[in-house]
Formats: sequence, structure tokens, C-alpha cells
Amino acid sequence: MNNYWESFRTFFKIGIFTLGGGYAMIPLIEEEVVNRHQWVSKDELLDLIAIAQSCPGVFAINIAIFIGYKLNKVRGALATAFGTALPSFMIILAIAIFFHQFEDNHVVAAMFQGIRPAVVALIAVPTFNMGKRAKLNKYTIWIPIASALLICMMGVSPIWIIIVAGIGGYIYGRIAA
Repeated sequence: MNNYWESFRTFFKIGIFTLGGGYAMIPLIEEEVVNRHQWVSKDELLDLIAIAQSCPGVFAINIAIFIGYKLNKVRGALATAFGTALPSFMIILAIAIFFHQFEDNHVVAAMFQGIRPAVVALIAVPTFNMGKRAKLNKYTIWIPIASALLICMMGVSPIWIIIVAGIGGYIYGRIAA
């Protein structure tokens, strides 16, 4: 596929719906990239999500770069990354320009309060769907729960969780293979 414009436009459309961050984009990415364009399979997307999560930087940009690179190497990665980042940049720029006019407005404050539960749902749904696809069961469900508890309640750095999970996955892979 050499259509840079198509990949840019697809990720621009995905990038417009940034409420909730990159994780809220996962259903849109899956619909566009897996179902509509068939650029990657569901299993490949799950792998790319795992890799994008473990890399430094913005999740949405990371996943866009990986998919763009798979499609068209460096130029494809640039097209998808730019397509994902441009809507956020434009929205933040508009907010920065006009927010001071509305910062004390109670209607605007109430709107932001109302958006919060929707953002939680936008993040929760893809998380549960990824858990199903990752074949979590009663023997493995403790891993994400323990990780979340360690991070939230004990203040353990997510970096340590990722390192320990990587080592554990490597050891498990060596034993199971």
C-alpha cells in the first residue's frame, strides 16, 4: 500500500476522538485498521497494543507509528503519526486560545464534569475486550489486578511492573515451550 494520504486521513479521523486518550481510541483503531482497511489482523493489533504500551511516549502515536511503519516503512509511520497528532494539536491550540474566556463559566465546568464518566467508559470497554482477546482466565486474571493494586495502592512504579511482567513472560515462555 503506497497511499500515504489514506493512512493519514484514517489516523486523522481516529485522532479527532482523543477524549480519554489513546486507550479510548482502541475501538476506533480496531474498526478502521482491522475491520475496514484490513491493514493488520486482530492478533497483530493486540501485539502492537502491547508493544505500544511498553514504549515511552504517547500510546496513540506509538500505535500509529507501528501500523504506519508496517504499511509504508518510515514515510508511512510519519503519515500516521502526523495524522494522529494533528487533531490533538489543533484542539489544544483552540482551547489555549479561547479557554481563558470560559474558565469561570459554570456551564463549561459542568460539561467537563459530565465528560469524566464517559471517558472512564471509553477506557474500560477496550480494556475488557483486550483482556478477553488475551485469553485471561481464572488462573491469569490476578496479574492485571495485582498490577493495578500495586500501582494505585502501594505506589509501585509501572516501570517495575512492566520489567517484572516481561521477565515473568520470558520465563513462562521458556518453561511452556
